[in-house]
This record gives sequence, C-alpha cells and structure tokens, in this order.
Amino acid sequence: MTGKLETLERPGSLGERVYAALRENLRTGRIVRGVPLQEAALAAQLGVSRTPVREALARLASEGLIIVDGRKFAGPELSAADIVEIYALRFLLEAEAMRLIASAAPGRAMLAPLRKAFEDMGAAQEAGDGEAFMEANSRFRSAWMERVPNRRLAHVISLYADHARHLRLSTLHDAAVRSGVTKRLKRLLAALSAGNGEAAAAVMREHLGEAKRILLAEQAQQAQQAQQVDEANGEAAARAET
Repeated sequence: MTGKLETLERPGSLGERVYAALRENLRTGRIVRGVPLQEAALAAQLGVSRTPVREALARLASEGLIIVDGRKFAGPELSAADIVEIYALRFLLEAEAMRLIASAAPGRAMLAPLRKAFEDMGAAQEAGDGEAFMEANSRFRSAWMERVPNRRLAHVISLYADHARHLRLSTLHDAAVRSGVTKRLKRLLAALSAGNGEAAAAVMREHLGEAKRILLAEQAQQAQQAQQVDEANGEAAARAET
C-alpha cells in the first residue's frame, strides 16, 4: 500500500463508507495491485474496527476488484487478456451511455460541469501538470457518469471501468497521451452539445480503443523488460556456478 488512507468519520453507514474508501483507493492506485491487504492494517488506517473492513473486502472480491486466496485478499494483477475482456465490455457499455446522454439533448447547464473540467484539463496540459490533468479528467468522467439516465447501466460501467482505471491514470503522465485525450474529449463534448447520440458513441469507442492500445503496449513493454531481467539473472547465476 502506498500513501496513507484518511481516518473515516463515524456518521452514516460505516460499512458502505469503508467499501467506498477502499474502492476509491484501489481505483486511484493508492492500494497497490498484487500486494496483500491486511484487515488489521486497513482498519487502523481508516480508524474503524476490522468487521466493516472484512465485509468491504468480501464485497470487493465478489465484484472482481480484488482477489481472495483462502482468507487472504490482494489487489489483482491484470493480464493482457483481462484488459481485452474489460475493454470489450466498456466499448458496449460506455458507447451506449454516451448515446443515451446525447439523445436526451442535454442543455448548456447540464454540460457545464463537463465543460469546466475540460477547460481545467486544457489549462493543466498547457502547464505540463500531469497531476492536475488527471484530477480534471476524473471530474470530467464523474460529470458525465452522473448524467447517464439508466442508473443500472451507470453502475455496471463504474464496476468494469474501475478494474483498469488505475492503469489508465498512470498513462496520463505522458504529455502526448494527454494531448490525444484532450482532442477526443473536445469532439465528445461537441457531439453531446449537438445531441448527436451516434457521434458521441463513436467518439467514445475511439477513445476507449486508444486507451486499450496504450495499455496493451505498456504491458507488453513491461513484460519484455521483466523477461530481460530474468534472462540477465539466469546468466548471472550460470556464471556463478562455473
């Protein structure tokens, strides 16, 4: 685990708040994938007992956001096949969400939060501030998610997008990637403003396709680097034996 989780206040549904907190930290990468999740440590950082943490971990496991081995939990490592499957679903779900939003003819007031987030993304890009860009990009996504008229669809989108969101955020440190994101979201906003559902869906499919391509390329590069390290270690071990 990286960073420090904030202590939770007691009011409200504690179990739901623990679940939401853990899910958000998985989504943003503050809880590192593949690292064991210890109930006691998480409970101490959140300032709660172990029971709501245990329940939240079980719920996250049922959604596939973490893996369980016996009584041990850990954030899952996504393979190339996992990414392909997740994005196959996102192509269907998020394109339909955009079609529905645009078809509802959202007015200027409804699109105002998206425009503000988009403007902040542009300012961050000009300043070369990757962190600010990611924060604005997250607000842009949250804004359009709130406008999906089918709330069950929005829930499923949120579930599958969270599986790979932390990986996608890591790519936004690249200025060229941010530039591409900005151009596509500008076209997406235009389609939404025009109430053109088919155009909005097409831009979203293009946007997701580029995200998938980048993630797979990055994963292939990491796999190649890992293989090179293994080969180097093997050669070093062989030399040591002679």
